[in-house]
Amino acid sequence: MARTISIGNQSFQEIREKGYFFVDKTSFIKEWWESADTATLITRPRRFGKTMNMDMLNCFFSNRFQGRGDLFEGLSIWKEEAYRRLQGTYPVIFVSFADVKQDCYGDTVQKIRHIIGDTYRQHRYLLDALCFTEAEKHQFTKVMNCEMDDVTAQDALKNLSYYLHHYWKKRSIFLLDEYDTPMQEAYVHGYWNEFINFIRGLFNSALKTNPYLERAVMTGITRVSKESVFSDLNNLKVITITSEEYADCFGFTEEEVFAALEQTGLENKKTDVKEWYDGFIFGSLHDIYNPWSITNYLDTRKLQPFWASTSS
Repeated sequence: MARTISIGNQSFQEIREKGYFFVDKTSFIKEWWESADTATLITRPRRFGKTMNMDMLNCFFSNRFQGRGDLFEGLSIWKEEAYRRLQGTYPVIFVSFADVKQDCYGDTVQKIRHIIGDTYRQHRYLLDALCFTEAEKHQFTKVMNCEMDDVTAQDALKNLSYYLHHYWKKRSIFLLDEYDTPMQEAYVHGYWNEFINFIRGLFNSALKTNPYLERAVMTGITRVSKESVFSDLNNLKVITITSEEYADCFGFTEEEVFAALEQTGLENKKTDVKEWYDGFIFGSLHDIYNPWSITNYLDTRKLQPFWASTSS
């Protein structure tokens, strides 16, 4: 029986709990973890499953999902006992810059402050812990209420990883989705030079000078030059569409697409679907299909330029 195609749903938890259509990409978890890279930046075109994979990482590693192995039952990662034991065992800081689309420096930084404050609120339980001083709780509360200057905002994610380490006795995993959205806006609206100094300080604090960081993953559409943004990050592994790593982890392989067509009674449409939606190459891997196009086709059963219609 064909599963419901939940268009635009990027919640791994909801998709798994409700049994919606899902292509197993949990091999990404193993490949990334076994790479042992401290900080990884992965760039892929829009609508290629970046946010879904980041949410999947969060559900797998975050101790907020401790005991939720049911979300991964039947998937490839759950076949290995070592990864069953790993699930739900780390404090995770999960941040998205997807909505940072302001047209001036002040509003952009204020938006990032709000995102950081919301991230702190997700961990407000730390305020009840006896292991923190009143000064630390006061500082935590100020950031949670977005009462911070630029320097405090730059250090806030590093400080949060300290709080989490102090409480859980374990270093944290940092996930940042759509890291480049505010930088694209800064470039378009003419405040690049001002903003780049702020964001460089934030990345340096969170990713390089952070002894409480276990691992980090950032995703985005573009690779911003290392000289302008990541000049201080000598621990950053950059994965682009020409890299061999994670080549089949974002987007659908032809085997996965054809399997989906067979599951939905569209096996006689393989040639048409290949002619319309095949064509992406990641690393040396050919025949990568855009997930947005395929899921919309499975839902509507109409051959249309779905991906090309999502942006200018």
